[in-house]
Amino acid sequence: MAMISRRTTLLASGTGLAALALAACGAGGTEGPTEEGGVTTIRIGASPAPHAGILQFVQDNLAADAGLELDITEYTDYQIPNQALSDGDLDANFYQTPAFLEGQMEEKGFDFFGFEGVHVEPLGIYSESIASLDELQDGDEVAIANDPTNRGRGLDLLAANGVITLAEGIAPTSATTGDIAENPKNLQFVELEAAQIPRSLADFAAGVINGNYALEAGLNPAEESIVLEEGEGNPNANMMVVRAADQENEALVALDGLLHSDEVRAYIEETYTNGAVIPAF
Repeated sequence: MAMISRRTTLLASGTGLAALALAACGAGGTEGPTEEGGVTTIRIGASPAPHAGILQFVQDNLAADAGLELDITEYTDYQIPNQALSDGDLDANFYQTPAFLEGQMEEKGFDFFGFEGVHVEPLGIYSESIASLDELQDGDEVAIANDPTNRGRGLDLLAANGVITLAEGIAPTSATTGDIAENPKNLQFVELEAAQIPRSLADFAAGVINGNYALEAGLNPAEESIVLEEGEGNPNANMMVVRAADQENEALVALDGLLHSDEVRAYIEETYTNGAVIPAF
C-alpha cells in the first residue's frame, strides 16, 4: 500500500484566527496544530482527488483570512491516513465515510471524532466489456473493494440493481460475500484494494469503483459508469476526522467550517459537473 510521495505545504497569512494559541496536545501526548507568527499550521492527510483538490481550494481562497496554513500529504490507500493520525503524524485527515471510520475504530482501537460530511463520491459499476448489467454472463468475475465498508457498499449497489440478493437484516454497508442469498449468474466476486480496481478493470467483467479512484483513473462517472449510487440521502458522505481529544481545537473547528462554506459548495458543483462529487451540505 504505497503513499504518494508528493507533500505540499500551503502557506497562508492573514488575521481571523491568528491570535489563537493552538499548540494543543492530542491523544497520547502527540502535538496538535501549531501556531507561529500568527498562523496556525494544520497537518492533514487526504486522498488525491477530490479531497486534496478541495483542500487546495480552501487554502488558495479561504485559509488566509482564518490564519491557517495547510500542510497536506496525499495518500493512495485507505489504511495509512488513520494510522498516521493516531500516531500524531497528522492533525486531521479527509478521505473517509462514517461507516468506514466506525469500522476502523472498532478494528484498530482508534479514538477519533468525525465532523459532518462534506461531499459524497457516488460508488459506480464500470466495465470495459459490457454496457449493461444484463450482459453479465454465468460465472463472470466482478471486482469489489476488500475493505469492509466499501465491500459492503459495493454489494449493496449490486443488490439495489438486481444483480444479487442479500440476506434479510443485513445493515447497510456491512455485507460480505457470505451474506449473498441469491446469485442467479453465479458471479465470482474478487476482492482487491480499492485503488487497484480501476487499473485492473480489463481483467474483470465489471468492477465497483469509488468515485475518487474513478476520477484518478480518468473515468467520467456520469457517462462511463453502468450505474451510480444515488446522492440524495446517501449516508456515505466524506468528512474531516481528528483525534477525539482535538475535536474542539479551534483551528480544526475553523477548518471544518471552511469545508462547509458556500464557497466550497460552489467549487464542488462547478468542478465536478460529471456527477463524481456531490456536496453533502
